[in-house]
Amino acid sequence: MANPTLQRQVVTLLIFLCMRDAVPETLQYSISEEMEIGSFVGNIANDLGLDNRKLAMRKARITSESSTQYFQLKIHSGEVVIEERIDREMLCGQIVPCLLYFEFRLENPVLFHRAEVQIQDINDNPPIFLKKRMVLKIYELLQPKTPFILESAQDADIGVNSVQNYAISPNEHFRLDVHSRTDGSKYAELVLEKQLDREEQHELNLILTAVDGGVPPKSGTAEIKILVLDANDNFPQFSQLVYKVELKENSAQNSLVCKVTATDKDLGSYGEITYSFNQVSEKVTELFKLNQSTGEITVQGSIDFEETRMHEIDIQATDGGGLPAHSKVLVEILDVNDNSPELIITSIVSPIPEDSLPGTVVAVLNAKDRDSKENGKTICSIEGITPFSLKSSFKNYYSLVTEIPLDREKVSEYNITIIAMDCGSPSLTSQETVRVQVSDVNDNPPLFSQNSYTIYVNENNNPSLLIGTLHAVDIDNAENAKITYSLLPLPDEVSEISVASYVSINPADGNMYALQSLDYEKIREFRAVVRATDGGSPSLSSNATLQFQIIDENDNPPIILYPVQDGASLSSDLVPRSALADYLVTKVVAVDGDSGQNAWLSYQLQKSTDPSLFNIVEHNGEIRTSRPITERDNMKQKLVIVVRDHGKPSLSTTTILNVLLVDGFSEPYLQFSDLHSEEGKDSKLTVYLVIALVFISFIFLVSMVVFIVFKIIKTRRSQEKYASATGNFYDDSNMPKNLIDVNGTGTLSQSYRYEVCLTTESGGSEFKFLRPLLPNFPPRNETVEANLGINPHSQTLCNPVDQEDPITELLDETPGGSIGQVGVEIAMTFLSCKLYTNKRDTIGVELPNT
Repeated sequence: MANPTLQRQVVTLLIFLCMRDAVPETLQYSISEEMEIGSFVGNIANDLGLDNRKLAMRKARITSESSTQYFQLKIHSGEVVIEERIDREMLCGQIVPCLLYFEFRLENPVLFHRAEVQIQDINDNPPIFLKKRMVLKIYELLQPKTPFILESAQDADIGVNSVQNYAISPNEHFRLDVHSRTDGSKYAELVLEKQLDREEQHELNLILTAVDGGVPPKSGTAEIKILVLDANDNFPQFSQLVYKVELKENSAQNSLVCKVTATDKDLGSYGEITYSFNQVSEKVTELFKLNQSTGEITVQGSIDFEETRMHEIDIQATDGGGLPAHSKVLVEILDVNDNSPELIITSIVSPIPEDSLPGTVVAVLNAKDRDSKENGKTICSIEGITPFSLKSSFKNYYSLVTEIPLDREKVSEYNITIIAMDCGSPSLTSQETVRVQVSDVNDNPPLFSQNSYTIYVNENNNPSLLIGTLHAVDIDNAENAKITYSLLPLPDEVSEISVASYVSINPADGNMYALQSLDYEKIREFRAVVRATDGGSPSLSSNATLQFQIIDENDNPPIILYPVQDGASLSSDLVPRSALADYLVTKVVAVDGDSGQNAWLSYQLQKSTDPSLFNIVEHNGEIRTSRPITERDNMKQKLVIVVRDHGKPSLSTTTILNVLLVDGFSEPYLQFSDLHSEEGKDSKLTVYLVIALVFISFIFLVSMVVFIVFKIIKTRRSQEKYASATGNFYDDSNMPKNLIDVNGTGTLSQSYRYEVCLTTESGGSEFKFLRPLLPNFPPRNETVEANLGINPHSQTLCNPVDQEDPITELLDETPGGSIGQVGVEIAMTFLSCKLYTNKRDTIGVELPNT
């Protein structure tokens, strides 16, 4: 039995591959208005290269963006036909081009295309004059070539099917000129060719004909009645022939559009001006109001940029005698961002498999805005963070697609809020919520808010101090969201610094602690990597770089390098009594182990023998004379100098400098010419000193070698003499067992130490003979002491003996208390004495074991 999960994955892959090739495009068709229902528009299946037989299986359909469905899809043939009567003038009015849109949709997989149908105008509307009869009052003295603007005919058609020309019935006084407005429409001017004479003819009747450009053309007529008036010397005159104004749409009622002004040089009633609209459309009279006395044009209707973008208003000023003047007001409507975008969900797929590949289409949306230019541009975005994204298909169409694999265990349903915002100022927004269900994997690693963190720690901190907390977020659930933190060294750095010896991190909450007190002077910074690992299987992790910065504290006082203070003696500097003011005596040199402001040093003369004689430069430590030295100044001058850093709190070190004022002290600075001669003498002296040092060293080495050789020979002879003496004078059987064992196997096998004892009478000599450290013997042993060269009545400087001396015991066993010359030699054989020249040193004499 096939695995259902595998089947779904295969199907989803096929859908994704199909969607990659299904790039939306706009299909274009063109038809004429007023075509019969059922008329052919186009074969959309052939245009898209689709199999007609699969249209029904894939639920092919078309939908219109408007409320009326003008088109129908024949599902078996793929043809699109007209379903409703199409009147271009009703749908679009004067808007060019006139377009109708519909969408062609397929399912399994989702496929959609947008189609636009351009509606071509036909000449089905004749020109119409809103006023069938126009009355013109013209004075008989009016000069030829004076124009009179006539009312324009209205034609619902556009382009060539609109009004293209005007004609006037034949007459001898007037001709007709045809002009174009800014929007391309035509209007007529009646121009006086021959002066009128009221006495001959007080009234004229003419026929005005408007003709469109259709085939065949259509026309409309209006009657013009001309009344010839008595003479009026001066015509009204406008301040401008054309007034151009800008008006925002949605302007409030009674808002002032502009004010036209005309003047007349006549007096009395002939100079009174009356303003009126002249041959304007009904729409203009609905939107605008003209004050007949002041010439102010105000808003009285709803101004909508989306309906009309330009209004052309003809104004007539008439004086009291009936003489007219004409001006034109061009009102440009400015678009205001007054229409919010509209979001329409045209297609949606729900539920969607959890393992859908990224890029799977979930829904198709259409965003529309009735405003123009920037106000009509829309930008769609998804509110919040979701695993979905919007991709622009074509103009104002967006596809909602999956961006990353979904996780049903985390979220089983998404309410995706799509926000449409236009580019107006201020912008308007609208939103639509798309509900997507996930039809049923650990795929989200923990994430840090930053790739790197910098953590500042004051030096001399307490161990176990909390120095920072790191937090990573895992949007999974349960064990998959349980995060463990760990610290790692940087993989690309080789350093002797072990991060683990300085910082630790709590695996559970990300709290970091200092393991020891940090010293800025030893380590100023170090880096590490913190890793957050979730509890999933397999687990996922992410890293962030940590930069630990140690902040210096003022914990090191200044150290004075010069003058040197060794505790035994103080530094002294010589200054000639001939020194003048500002003479450089010396310079105090100090350093500070801290950094920054903590290491900035200042020098201060705290105390001196004569405060008026010396001063110190605060920033470099130079000690200079404040005045010339006089004979009355003490020869010895003591200066107490304080070196202080700028830390908080400040640390300081004090030093003492002795200055000796010397007579006859030569100038401290040699002339440049003398310097070379002195250098030559010094170089020769240096050569002699080096030769002498080498010679003395050689003599010393030779002496040492001779001395060592002599000592070795003497030691061997003494050992041989001791061996012969032992064999000749003593019998082991007669010796007391507790006295001596030269073989090292008896009770005296350990070594003994003897110290040098100096008599009180020996202070005047540099070299003294040494004797073994012996206890005070009874008088009977004085002979032995005399034989050894020791004064028995002299005071000895000795330390007490720890153990009984074997030689003493040997002397005690000798009859008569005297051992003679042989005994002395045996005793001296056991002693190895060293001669020292320093009278205060203690000299050890050891008794060998063998």
